[in-house]
Amino acid sequence: MRHDAPLAGPVPTRTTCPYCGVGCGVLATPDGKGGATIAGDPDHPANRGRLCSKGSALGETLGLGTRVLHPLKRNARGAYDRVSWDEALDAVADGLKTIIARDGPEAVALYLSGQLLTEDYYVANKLMKGFIGSQHVDTNSRLCMASTVAGHRRVLGSDTVPGCYEDLDSADLMVLVGSNTAWCHPILFRRIQQNRAERGARVVVIDPRVTATAEDADLVLALKPGSDSALFAGLLVHLADAGLIDRAYIEHHVAGFDAALANAREIAPDIAAVVARTGLSEADIAAFYALWAGTPAVVTAWSQGVNQSAQGTDKVAAILHCHLATGRIGRPGGGPFSLTGQPNAMGGREVGGLANMLAAHMGYSPAEIDRVRRFWRAPRMAGREGFKAVDMMDAVADGRLKAMWVMATNPAVSLPRADAVQAALRGLDLFVVSENVLSNDTLAAGPHYILPAAAWGEKDGTVTNSERRISRQRGFLALPGEVKPDWWIICEVAERLGFEEAFDYAGPHEIYAEHAALSAFENAGSRDFDIGAHGDLTRHAYDGLAPVQWPVPVGQAEGTARLFAEGGFFTANRKATMRPLALPALAAATTEAFPLLLNTGRVRDHWHTMTRTGLSARLSAHVAEPTVLVHPDDAARFGLAAKGFACIATAHGTVVLKIALDPGAQKGSLFAPIHWSGENASNARIGAAVHPLVDPFSGQPEMKATPAAIAPVSFRSRGFLLGADDFALPEGSWWTRVAVEGGLGRLFATQADAAELMQLAREAFGAEGLIEMVDAERGLYRCSLIRDGRLAAALFLGPDHDAPVWDAVKLAFASGEVDPRQRLALLSGRSLDGAADQGPTVCACFGVGLNAIRAAFAEGASVTVEEIGRKLKAGTNCGSCLPEIRRIGAQQRVEVPA
Repeated sequence: MRHDAPLAGPVPTRTTCPYCGVGCGVLATPDGKGGATIAGDPDHPANRGRLCSKGSALGETLGLGTRVLHPLKRNARGAYDRVSWDEALDAVADGLKTIIARDGPEAVALYLSGQLLTEDYYVANKLMKGFIGSQHVDTNSRLCMASTVAGHRRVLGSDTVPGCYEDLDSADLMVLVGSNTAWCHPILFRRIQQNRAERGARVVVIDPRVTATAEDADLVLALKPGSDSALFAGLLVHLADAGLIDRAYIEHHVAGFDAALANAREIAPDIAAVVARTGLSEADIAAFYALWAGTPAVVTAWSQGVNQSAQGTDKVAAILHCHLATGRIGRPGGGPFSLTGQPNAMGGREVGGLANMLAAHMGYSPAEIDRVRRFWRAPRMAGREGFKAVDMMDAVADGRLKAMWVMATNPAVSLPRADAVQAALRGLDLFVVSENVLSNDTLAAGPHYILPAAAWGEKDGTVTNSERRISRQRGFLALPGEVKPDWWIICEVAERLGFEEAFDYAGPHEIYAEHAALSAFENAGSRDFDIGAHGDLTRHAYDGLAPVQWPVPVGQAEGTARLFAEGGFFTANRKATMRPLALPALAAATTEAFPLLLNTGRVRDHWHTMTRTGLSARLSAHVAEPTVLVHPDDAARFGLAAKGFACIATAHGTVVLKIALDPGAQKGSLFAPIHWSGENASNARIGAAVHPLVDPFSGQPEMKATPAAIAPVSFRSRGFLLGADDFALPEGSWWTRVAVEGGLGRLFATQADAAELMQLAREAFGAEGLIEMVDAERGLYRCSLIRDGRLAAALFLGPDHDAPVWDAVKLAFASGEVDPRQRLALLSGRSLDGAADQGPTVCACFGVGLNAIRAAFAEGASVTVEEIGRKLKAGTNCGSCLPEIRRIGAQQRVEVPA
């Protein structure tokens, strides 16, 4: 009998996750229907096969329903008409030519994104700075990593991360400063946890807010907002007084030590001064100093809590000083380490995507300008630094900038004073957006042209992660509609501007090779960023490029994991320079009118403005509503109730958010997430309330400490909608859009009563298939719309709205057909199939709810988190939910003593 060989299945594509700067490797297998199954790449050194909840759900975000698929032009009515690529590109080029001829090249700006690939970034930067001649190129990384860039350059002499992820595996002490690593970099947090469990490494968390990360720490230092540099200045003084300074390292490799130490003594002459500045106890400070001083293999890692500050550069410098003074840099298991926020923030830094950098980590010195000009053969070189993000939007508002091209970012949500940003964009003479989503707050500002750009699954290029590792991002889906890669769009405009020869690339491999060649041009070891070994990569070699850390100079096959253990800083004297710091202070103090400090940040399962994660029902289950976290004492002080609503007001704007009580919040502080926008909520765009004060060196805004006021807001009723995406809620209603299985839902609160909602529902749905339940006395109205045996829409309203009712109806909405006998049960909010209510989602990776975890812990007082994982799989993937699972177990043991 003949046995034919089985048919081979689809071949996975090795690519890179588009979320945070960890840079996890992904295996994407197309399903032939426009989607893909997603798994972690076990061979990628960044994640070793693990993915966080967001990465695991990437396959749920690949649909075309929200995509821009064709070039669009705004018409006289403010609507958009489909146009050809030639018409759109000709118009963009002609508009730029007109403005440049009339107002000069400095009237034109680009605002870019850490979501772009390096090749996209490179040609955008080259076109603007070398050929148009405008220095005004900046990026949303200004909001993310700019203070680290400035701190690195001021102290180390170059924007160089000295260490690598393997240091997290071998460190004996890990200090996490201003970083909720468990939620924002879960894969690295899992490595930290593993080191702690297997090697006994210690973990210290320094953060004003006691976060999920702090729950798995040996020491938690909940310091006053803005006082990080005082804590580390005190550490430097302690190291010096204890005789733990590495004098040999300083003598050979560091300048400015004496002045920096004298400055540190002014800021923190003793522990009592550190206590006064930080609000920490003397015992905790002493314990931290002793632990740091006595543990040579120490990694100090930081993220946005350090960077997003008007003194962020000084905070970075204070950390670097301690490592330099002890020679703890560039060694296995030891060194300073910045955790990058976006997937290609570092790639953007490499090509010069920041306004204060030119290209290939070169700045604006005359020699560097001349070098880049000669390499590019540029006809019109920018000769000075450009507007940084906040200043750039001010220049739009006052008319100094006439044209702006925004690529792959949403500044009308993410920038401070977001309402003013959106209004300013409307006044541009030429406003162009390259985007892959059809609707966001920046598009609501009315660009003249919307250019359809490739999305993650279609992109082909490279990205660089937090440890300087360059990885390929490979497309595994065909470009839909008329979508084009960003580099192609830029090069087509460049051709129409008369620069065809300089932008005539056969593909991203040629752009990357040119970028690599520039990094090596007249370098000879004088600059940190050097990937000259890739300067002659063929397309085949580029397609097969394995993850590699830079530098990779000509003649070197492998990248360099660590730098600076033996000095060799990229400065004229090859030494790092320690710098005096300003006295620690917030950019703006609280007042009687604004007595609180508003802190902003991320939630666990969402990303930026949710244009991608907002499509996933799984990722929307953990935190479904825009919420403000308030300490219980502050809630009592201001008359706030858990699950109620509050208006947060600052001098710049207001938002209305759901209230959650958080004992981990610092008294006098509020915490609100950045993800909600005008597209997915009624009044939750937190950027609108953030002040625009910036660091003098980095230009990064202080987004962690805006003076604010809070007051309760009451509504008559609450409810939810499923389906009925175009249903118009009564004016003044509060709402948030939530992805659910089978479609979209909205949670809402309103001043309207049951009778008003009933009338609206009947007008919107009609009588056919409409089943209603009304309890006027209790203010209850519930209806479901059944079409072709399926639940097409549902509206529930009442003062007693709670999550179990919402969860049960969500299940019916996703399940398909509704049996006629079940229709009345549906209005009761009961589960249709008798399944137990899972409760709020805790583990998004495996969809495990709170009630299931509580039930598992209830089986015995000795049940461990590991047993929960074996039974329910909860916490066994990325581990970002493990702190929450441990807290549930601890609460269970308190509530039900053994």
